Amino acid sequence: MVCGSSQGIGWAASWALAEMGAELILCARNPERLQQRCEELNDAFPLAKASYWAADFQKPQEVERTVQKYLEDHQGPVHILVNNTGGPPGGPANAAGIEEFERAFQAHLICNHVLAQAVLGGMKAAGYGRIINVISTSVKQPLPNLGVSNTVRGAVANWSKTLANELGEFGITVNNVLPGATRTARLESILHKKCEQMGISMEEASAQMIKAIPAKRFAEPEEVAAAIAFLASPSAGYINGVNLPVDGGRTGSL
Repeated sequence: MVCGSSQGIGWAASWALAEMGAELILCARNPERLQQRCEELNDAFPLAKASYWAADFQKPQEVERTVQKYLEDHQGPVHILVNNTGGPPGGPANAAGIEEFERAFQAHLICNHVLAQAVLGGMKAAGYGRIINVISTSVKQPLPNLGVSNTVRGAVANWSKTLANELGEFGITVNNVLPGATRTARLESILHKKCEQMGISMEEASAQMIKAIPAKRFAEPEEVAAAIAFLASPSAGYINGVNLPVDGGRTGSL
């Protein structure tokens, strides 16, 4: 079950998992886009048996109802859950309204928790589970002008580590993948905002961001997806409760 799977990192992760032989459940807001993505996966990987459910991740109760209905209608446990939701808008923490924090908390931590609880029974019964949260390098080093995101991502990271400690004995691992600057719609939005604030071009904004990355380039979604796919595999069975940066070396801490 891969969230945010109609585009970006979520879509790349779905493709990578299908290549490994997984059956796929795609989740996002737009049912038409999800249907299209399922058709693409099933054409390329017939064994993927891709299906989908759609809900608004700003509404945890809707997500809960939708996933429970899906699981009731489809047999078989979910062995892999990839929590992946688009980040909150940028801006300094001191200027953010309470409602901004509440929206981000609902979309990220609460929905992650709802989905984890929905699939944990099947994972425990199977003796195998992988919960992978796609969050941000900000859990190691807060990023400038992403105050709400920094705050909520930190909460998700600590939730994840707590679950890892609680669930390891059942053969379930819980890990976080921390993408750096990755070529997605999210990065484009951040760059556009930087252009507006600083009065510079997209090329200048990109160059400034790339300058801080030792690899001197942005990541491709497929590179983040490769880390997700590995953590989902049996080979990663003894990796539990970690934050794995995929950031070209940008984060200034170990």
